[in-house]
Amino acid sequence: MRVALFVTCLVDTLRPEVGRATAELLERLGVEVAFPREQTCCGQLHANAGHAERAEQLAARFDDVFAAFETIVTPSASCAAHVKAHAPRVGGRVLELSQLLVERLGVTEVGARLDGRVAYHPTCHSLRFLRVGDAPLRLLEGVEGLELVALEDAEECCGFGGTFAVKNADVSGAMLADKLRAIEASGADVVCACDASCLLHIGGGLERAGSPVRALHLAEVLSG
Repeated sequence: MRVALFVTCLVDTLRPEVGRATAELLERLGVEVAFPREQTCCGQLHANAGHAERAEQLAARFDDVFAAFETIVTPSASCAAHVKAHAPRVGGRVLELSQLLVERLGVTEVGARLDGRVAYHPTCHSLRFLRVGDAPLRLLEGVEGLELVALEDAEECCGFGGTFAVKNADVSGAMLADKLRAIEASGADVVCACDASCLLHIGGGLERAGSPVRALHLAEVLSG
C-alpha cells in the first residue's frame, strides 16, 4: 500500500517528532510512504481566523499537491476534518492515522511497547467530526506493557480550539485546568491524543504545573 503523508504545518514546525513517528510506524507495517514536499498549511488556521478567501486558496492548493494520491494519511484529526470539508477533489481520500491503521489496514497491534499508565484524550475533531470511535483505544490496548486508565470527563474539550485559546484565553485556561485535574486524578504517566495541537496545549499546562505526566501523540506511542 502506498500513502501520501500530510504532516501538517504545526507538526512540521513544532512537533516534527510526530511526523517522523508516523512515517516510521507506517514503514514498519510495510506501507510505502510518500511525502509531497510542496505541501503547505491546509488553511484551517486561516478559516478559523476568518480569512475565508485565503483558506479557500490553500484548500485548492491542497487538492493540487495531493491529486496524484489515492490515500492520504495525517497525524491530525483537526486538519483531516478541515480538508475533508474544504478540499473537494481529494478531501475524501484523507484518513487520520488511527482510521488508516484500524479501518483500512485492519491492524490493532503494531509491535509497540510502552511501560506505564496511559490516559487517552479524545480530541474534539476526532470525536465529533471524524468519529474515529474506539480505533485509538484499540490501538493503545494492543501496546505491550501499556495500562490504559480511565480519564474522567474524557470527552470534554481541553480548551485549545485553535484561535479560541487566543481570543478566549480565560475560558480556555479554565477548560484546560479541568482537563489537567482529570489527568492528574487518573494516575496516568502519559496522556495521549490524535492531535499535536491539543497536546501542545495540554503538555504546556502540565509542564507549567510541574507535573511528571508526559503528553505523547498516538503515533509516538505506537512507534515505540
